[in-house]
Amino acid sequence: MSVRTLHTAPLLRRTPGGESVPGQAVLVGGDRIEAVGPLAELIEAYAQVRVRRWPGTLGPGLVHDGPLPAAPTPRERVHALLRRGVTAVLAERLTDPALRAAVDRGDLLVLPASVPPHLLAGGRADLAVHDADGTCLVTVAAGRIAHRRA
Repeated sequence: MSVRTLHTAPLLRRTPGGESVPGQAVLVGGDRIEAVGPLAELIEAYAQVRVRRWPGTLGPGLVHDGPLPAAPTPRERVHALLRRGVTAVLAERLTDPALRAAVDRGDLLVLPASVPPHLLAGGRADLAVHDADGTCLVTVAAGRIAHRRA
């Protein structure tokens, strides 16, 4: 069984443009979201769970539907996305096999079309934490921390 982690921040949004709600958390087990709900209830239900407390607003990872950022290597192009809170890209943007391989290694989700991301129980554990000015502080792709601002 995978280690469970409870991710929380002062505010949580279930969708990128959704209402910011205080006192909420996301329970992650492996690469899936197991629950989204009140922090106190999740801590009570999962007393031994590891808790990661982040500053800012926790929400779903973002979908990038434009060209990938320019950078010297495919790995750096993927990291540029992770630094923005992106956890999914469109398949049509990955015509270069080296770039597709870097996306796969980075655990980004490859989508056939752009769909709005949501934090839902049973969904893939793709999360991002942004501060008030929009700077991405943390990106979690498929349940693992893929970017953390120093």
